Parts: sequence; C-alpha cells; structure tokens
Amino acid sequence: MTTNRTEMSRLEGETPAQRLLALLEVIAGKDQFFTLQGMVEETGLPKPTLHRMLQQLESSGMLQREADGRHYSKGNRLRRLAENLLLHDTVHGARHAVLSELVEEVGESCNITALSGGEVLYLDRVETSAPLRFYLHPGSRVPVHCSASGKLFLAQMAPAQRKRLLDQTPLKAFTPNTLTDRAALEAEIETVRDNGYAFDDEEFLPGLLCIAVLAPHPEGPSNVGLAIQAPVMRMTREKALACLPALQRAAQAIADISWDAVPEAEELATADH
Repeated sequence: MTTNRTEMSRLEGETPAQRLLALLEVIAGKDQFFTLQGMVEETGLPKPTLHRMLQQLESSGMLQREADGRHYSKGNRLRRLAENLLLHDTVHGARHAVLSELVEEVGESCNITALSGGEVLYLDRVETSAPLRFYLHPGSRVPVHCSASGKLFLAQMAPAQRKRLLDQTPLKAFTPNTLTDRAALEAEIETVRDNGYAFDDEEFLPGLLCIAVLAPHPEGPSNVGLAIQAPVMRMTREKALACLPALQRAAQAIADISWDAVPEAEELATADH
C-alpha cells in the first residue's frame, strides 16, 4: 500500500503534542475500526512511534481497544469532546448565520478572517450558489500584502509593528496586480486607513475581486475581518461598494456576537483600564 502523503502532511508538527493532535484529527475522520499496522501504512510513521502515540491516546480515554485486541476505535472521552464542542460552540454558529445571511443578501461568497502571523487565516466561509466561484475553504491562508483583509490588519498597526512584520514577509507577486513595492503598499495602506475598507483587485488570484471591512472592537484594534469575494465578470469595484453597507452591518453583528461572548469579569477588567 502506498503512503498517503496528504495524511503524512497532516501529522507534521513542531512538537510531539502537535503531532499527537494531528494523528487524533486523522482518527476523528474515520468511520471504521483501525489497526496499528493500517495506520503505519496510511501515515508512513515508524511503527514504534505510532504505537507509542496510540498508547498515549488510549490511556487518556481518547481511544479504546476492541475485544480482539488488534483494532482501535474512538473512546468515550473523544466522543464527549466532540459533543461538548458542538453543544457549546454557539459563537461560531451565530457568526456563521450572519455570514449566511450576508451571502443571501449580496449573492456572492463571503468569509470571516483573522491575522495569524504574517498571513490571513480563513476562520469561516459560505459559498455562493452561483456556478462560477473560487473555492477557499476555512483554514486557508493567504499572504497579508495581497489580501483585502490583510491590508486592513496592516492599516491598524503602528508603523514600527507593521515594519517589523513586512520586513520578514516577502512581497511575492501572485498576479500582475500584486503590490510588491513597499512604498506602493504603504500608500495603499494609507488609503485603506482613510476609507475603512479595502480591495483585493485580482492581487492574489487572477479574476477574483474582494472587498473587506473589520468587525469593530470596542477597545481598540480588531482581529476579525469580513469580506465579499466574487469573479470580476460579476463584480466590479462599483458593485462591491454598493455592497459595502450590507458588509458593514454584518461586520457590526459579528462584532456584537464576539463581544457578547467575552466573560463579564474580563469586560469589567477592560473597562477599569
């Protein structure tokens, strides 16, 4: 059996704990019992290493051994973890509902983003039902300098903080429209700061236009962006700006949901400062 390189890449991590979590993620996606040898063939990990990892998961209750002693299955603790996550993740559900309503209103794909290091991370996404669309699933990462949300995150940074980040971020050209000159990018960031919204005009993917705003934070900088993305054959800058009020309403709704999820003690501590 050939090694599944996709699964191997999912088991990569800088620490043993990260690799153990990656293995658990692979196991969570299975709908059958599995054996040690089967996982060795699937992941390409050395048998002693994988055996030790499975023992750790079994001893913690995340996995259990079946009656034959050879097969493993998901443990009760892992099931409880999944049930509790689904039961209590109302913040994600509420924000996803706002995202879905925005897609229904504007007719194009929309996503929620956050800044993660020097990249923009897709936290959630709802696709349009239109036949022509770009697929960028939650968990996708795009460079900060050619993302509409990324420009907004850069625009709210202090100059020294932005310089520190961009000094370590190659301004790679993904399309002819990508801003690869620091002076040009700084000028764009200044415009974004003045406008309160940003465009990605075919700067990351050819044929894709994006407009984004930040979900406002009552105490300062925000790390939540909201964006509309569409093919340029359906969306111009003018049409995108016509969607801006709907985008801003959705961003405020997401900000309200996020702030409401902050424990009261933290709200009081923030207010005292």
